[in-house]
Amino acid sequence: MQVEIGQVYEGQVKSITSYGAFVELTTEDSAQPVTGMVHISEIANGFVRDIHDFLKENDAVKVVVLGINEQGKISLSIKQALPQSEKPVRKKHRDNPPPRVYEPKRAVPQSEMSFEDMLLHFKQCSEENICALKRGSERKGGSRSRK
Repeated sequence: MQVEIGQVYEGQVKSITSYGAFVELTTEDSAQPVTGMVHISEIANGFVRDIHDFLKENDAVKVVVLGINEQGKISLSIKQALPQSEKPVRKKHRDNPPPRVYEPKRAVPQSEMSFEDMLLHFKQCSEENICALKRGSERKGGSRSRK
C-alpha cells in the first residue's frame, strides 16, 4: 500500500505505548496493511498525560500522514485530522480535584483574638519589620563591618 504525506486515512489502533500509539492503516486497494505511529503529542490538542484517557486498542481513528523517514517509518497525527472545532473527549474520568484558588486569610478583628493569636500576630509583624530593615540597610551601604 502506498501512503501519501498529507492524506487522511482510516486506521485501527493496534497497540499503545507510553510515548504513542501504533495505528494500522487500511484503504480499499491495500493488499497488505501498513502500520504507522502517532506520537503522544499528536493525539489531542491539549496536554496528554496518559494515552489511555483518549485511546484504547482496536479503536477506529482518522489520521493524517505527517511524514515517512528513510527507514520507512510512518509518522501520523490524530489531532491534525480533526476539524478545528472538534476536540477529543477523554474516555475515562479520573478524580481530578478542582484547581486550587488562592484566597488570602481573612483578618480577624483584634477584639475577637485570643492572647495566643495576638502574640502570634505581633511576632509575625516584628519579623517582617526586621527583615524590611535589614533589606533597607543592605541596599544603602552594604555591611557596616568595613574598616
